[in-house]
Amino acid sequence: MCPLWPFHVFLIYGIILGPLWMMTSAAVNQMMHTWNVSFEPSSLLNIPIGSLNTVSFETYDLTPEEIQYGVVSVQIENAGHDSVEPVDKIYILNTEPMNDHYWSSAFNISANFLGYAKARLKLKSINDDRTLKTSNALNITVVREEKAIDKAFTWSVATLVSIIYINFGCAIEPDIVKKTLKRPIGPVIGFMSQFVVMPLVSFGLAKVLFPESLAMQLGMFFTGVSPAGGASNIWTVTLGGNLNLSITMTTISTFAAFVMIPVWIFTLGQLIFAAANTKIPYARIASIAVGLVIPLSIGLALQRFCPKIAKFMARILRPFSIILILFIVIFAIITNYYIFKLFSWQIVVAGLGLPWLGFVFGGLLGHVFRQPPMDILAIAIETGIQNTGIAIFMLRFSLKQPEADLTTVVPVAVAIMTPLPLALWYVIKKFQAYSSQKRNIRLESDGVGDPSRLEPLSNGNGRISSHE
Repeated sequence: MCPLWPFHVFLIYGIILGPLWMMTSAAVNQMMHTWNVSFEPSSLLNIPIGSLNTVSFETYDLTPEEIQYGVVSVQIENAGHDSVEPVDKIYILNTEPMNDHYWSSAFNISANFLGYAKARLKLKSINDDRTLKTSNALNITVVREEKAIDKAFTWSVATLVSIIYINFGCAIEPDIVKKTLKRPIGPVIGFMSQFVVMPLVSFGLAKVLFPESLAMQLGMFFTGVSPAGGASNIWTVTLGGNLNLSITMTTISTFAAFVMIPVWIFTLGQLIFAAANTKIPYARIASIAVGLVIPLSIGLALQRFCPKIAKFMARILRPFSIILILFIVIFAIITNYYIFKLFSWQIVVAGLGLPWLGFVFGGLLGHVFRQPPMDILAIAIETGIQNTGIAIFMLRFSLKQPEADLTTVVPVAVAIMTPLPLALWYVIKKFQAYSSQKRNIRLESDGVGDPSRLEPLSNGNGRISSHE
């Protein structure tokens, strides 16, 4: 027999019905304090940043006591996105015009930043500042207007990248590319790094850094499953890696994205969002592939039919690459300055972590498979640099505003953070080269570098040694 008999029956009922009673009481309490107010317009959707919007409201839901002792204020949830004008706007009800408990008035909403917010009227007692009731919510959505500078940035980058790919075509050696494809160890390593390691890394980072934000998880994952970016070729040639291998891997990665992006989105991506309603931008991927092949073909044609022009284009490849990188970074910051208001420590870690882990894993795989140093460098760079343009396009294609702008903070952060270790690496290489050159000049001035000035010396054992 149960030791709690006969009280066990009451205990069981209490365990089962207690939570239900608490939930019901909370719901009834909320209903008692909900204030029925009609807003006109009923919602503020897609209002541009910087706009001032007037909202009218009316209510019949006021008691004589509330009219006599009530003070009404406008409360904004997510106040960083919107604010009330004037800021300290309040309504003292016993001074407001009333008509048989009917009251109407208006307030202004200033759209400060893109995102979502809610506005409510809050009724308090003038005597003890106690909240009497709160109105239903006015939903607010703030979006960013596209400006001419955004389009100018897109087209200018596309033009400069096309020119630099012509330079790549002039500098590439077709025989070496054919040889690379005959023994495709490097491209296979790059493919595994790009489409196996990076999606898993991005998924893990998304879950750890953004456990409560589906939008940020989506932005992170889409960045990780994107193909290699064209900037990988630029950085490879700038840092002295294998350009032929880099371009070969970029080409393979771009075309493989047709298959690998939907594979990842509809498998691992299902764990991020249950109902996958994201369309794969096949046309975008195809246009990038064509945009890569056509300039390369022009460069190869110049190499075959106009060798003098091709040599000149190949000679200016490195300085032109550096100019292009600086242009993209600076112009991207100018056109997307609003993104920095969304930056948090999680966004910074995501922007740094994804490319940096890609560099590490790519380099490790290259070492494991004993690739030459120039190939290891190309594989590491190819793995760490994502085509953030693809990720941004997919997010904008799939989501409405302002989600499209909000979620792109992750790929934009990745694009901004990616060049930092590479630029540092470039500075270190230049400093080492400068130090080595100075040391050689000093040795030559001391006569050490001239073998004719070295004199044989006896080491005491009958053997001849020389100064070093």
